[in-house]
Amino acid sequence: MISTLASALEKQGYDTLTPVQEAVTDPDLITQDLLVSAQTGSGKTVGFGLAIGPTILPEDGVFGPAGRPLALIIAPTRELALQVKRELQWLYRPTNVTVASTVGGMDFRDEKRTLERGAHIVVSTPGRLKDHIMRGTLDMSDIRAIVLDEADEMLDLGFREDLEFILGEAPEDRRTLMFSATVPPMIVKLAKSYQNDAKRISTVTKETQHADIEYRALPVAQHDADNAIINVLRYYEAPNAIVFCNTRAMVTRLTTRLSNRGFATVALSGELSQQERSHALQAMRDGRAKVCVATDVAARGIDLPNLELVIHAELPTNAETLLHRSGRTGRAGRKGISALIVPPKMRRRGENLLKWGKLKAEWAAAPTAEEIQAKDEERLLTDAVWSEEATEAETAFAEKLLAQHAPEKIAAAYLRLFQGKQSAPEDLTAIDPSAPPQREQRERKERAPFGPSKWFKVDVGREGKAEARWLLPMICKAGDITKKEIGAIRIQPNETYVEISEAAVPGFLKSVGPDMSLENQATLSAMDGPPKISDRGPRPDKKMYRDKPDGRPPRGKPDGDRPQRSKPKYDKPRDQSSPPPSRQDDLAPVEAPRKSRHKKSDFGKPERKDHGDALKPKAYKPRGEDRPAGKGKPGGYQGKPGGKPSGKPGGKPSGKPTFKGKSDGGKPGKPKPTASDTSKRFTPPGGKRKPGKGKPGGGQPPHRSKG
Repeated sequence: MISTLASALEKQGYDTLTPVQEAVTDPDLITQDLLVSAQTGSGKTVGFGLAIGPTILPEDGVFGPAGRPLALIIAPTRELALQVKRELQWLYRPTNVTVASTVGGMDFRDEKRTLERGAHIVVSTPGRLKDHIMRGTLDMSDIRAIVLDEADEMLDLGFREDLEFILGEAPEDRRTLMFSATVPPMIVKLAKSYQNDAKRISTVTKETQHADIEYRALPVAQHDADNAIINVLRYYEAPNAIVFCNTRAMVTRLTTRLSNRGFATVALSGELSQQERSHALQAMRDGRAKVCVATDVAARGIDLPNLELVIHAELPTNAETLLHRSGRTGRAGRKGISALIVPPKMRRRGENLLKWGKLKAEWAAAPTAEEIQAKDEERLLTDAVWSEEATEAETAFAEKLLAQHAPEKIAAAYLRLFQGKQSAPEDLTAIDPSAPPQREQRERKERAPFGPSKWFKVDVGREGKAEARWLLPMICKAGDITKKEIGAIRIQPNETYVEISEAAVPGFLKSVGPDMSLENQATLSAMDGPPKISDRGPRPDKKMYRDKPDGRPPRGKPDGDRPQRSKPKYDKPRDQSSPPPSRQDDLAPVEAPRKSRHKKSDFGKPERKDHGDALKPKAYKPRGEDRPAGKGKPGGYQGKPGGKPSGKPGGKPSGKPTFKGKSDGGKPGKPKPTASDTSKRFTPPGGKRKPGKGKPGGGQPPHRSKG
């Protein structure tokens, strides 16, 4: 090992290395790529810091002036990247190292200036690192080693394309080290693409779980989930605790609840800015906050001092997340507790998570209020304040108290003051932790035999839309019985069989009456014995009466069994009598001009006139003498097709423009413009329109005659 790094470890208090640190510092692996998997809290950060030392450090173990970066560390989250930066700073401090960080949420210009001044090691998140490479603010030509910390988490977060871009821009002769708690197939595929003959190192023990973490599963009632979290925090009184949630909304709600109960709480989720997240973690490290409510964004790599308790307020979706959450405690030889809050609906998931993660947890009830009070008394009696020597001022005040109050009264007052500083425990609903899940209880619970009974038949079945949800209350109301006296209900295509307790039959028949009639015109009849119920077939299809195109027989009933229905009105035959004389002209073989489909509006405006026909003479074909007259009125009219007739026999035209058609031997002419024609702008005879004043491209208003 390099002397400068060894002195840093000794100064930090490292006596021995962890298994993963010893494996990656093997002298035979100094030049090889590594694919390392190890448990959380096993010292992977120090491990890869030692592993890349021989690659980037000179022989004397001291860096020269900072220039282009020599090593690149990539982490999935901002918090983990900043934590890795702090770890590498104390590890490489004797080497005169310059460590820079580029993470999302920070000022890009400040990071650019830092990189321009030079750095030996750069710690970054994938997205921000890609931005620096694409903008040319990070030169990777001198990179000798690249470390991917928590590589599986980066792939889960969707950074695959960013990682492939970064690794593709790096020099080919670099070393690539991938560190992760688990190695899924995607990591193996990435390693084959961007690593050269990588050495596989695994220090994960599959037989036993983390020895320093105690798992406790706490089944609670659904409405007691938040109260159980409060009791767990009160019972253990850990210096630092993390409460994990699945959503940001849950983080916000639980943070507010715990703050109102007197807990020094901070939140950590993706919706917070980087500055807010950094302040939250710093408050935990300084002791200003004791409880951190977080989403899984904090589940990877976060190392908080004195973190002794992890609470899973909501169970994760997979065992890997459970392991990473729990791995925030029990680090570097410290003991920790991982408590799972398990409501009844989550009992099966909790058991599966423990089984998939190969974990053994103690199923026990959540701490009760009595247990918390007993724990408070124990802490009070064992507090270090009893062994400390009292000062003269404290002794004088104690004598003054004894002179005014009895010792028992003073002790009781002190106990009340001590308990008043803590949040009061909650009363929880008692639940047997060894009881099976509710689903299994329902499966094991067998229905008691119904006993002697008599069967009745209702003349409505599946074809009549019969359903138990409305048959049951109808029968109970008609027979003045409850659902306890009704056994099985078997719905058939055309009838329904109902089983009624034999003891309730006399009263049932008396209430129903001799006519045995029910609501909705249903009729009830008694049966001699149990019905012979056939297997229920599929519900008939809507197309059961149609013939199949491939010749198969139709499903359902044949056509002969279909009830005859009266034909609708539109099926009646049309009246074959001759039309009235006024309508005979409308039946001429020549098609009449089409009318406009626009109807008269509700405001009394005339119907819209389609002037386009008047501008398209080719679309009009004169019919000469065969042209039909106006509707119900003799005589014709001239004008555009579809125009409104004058209504007077032999009267004048309606004022619409006329033109010659092809049948007259002339060319289609333009209609004569008139002021009353609104199909186009009116141009007064004698010249073009003059441009108007003050309006670009406008003209003078048309000349209006006095008439």
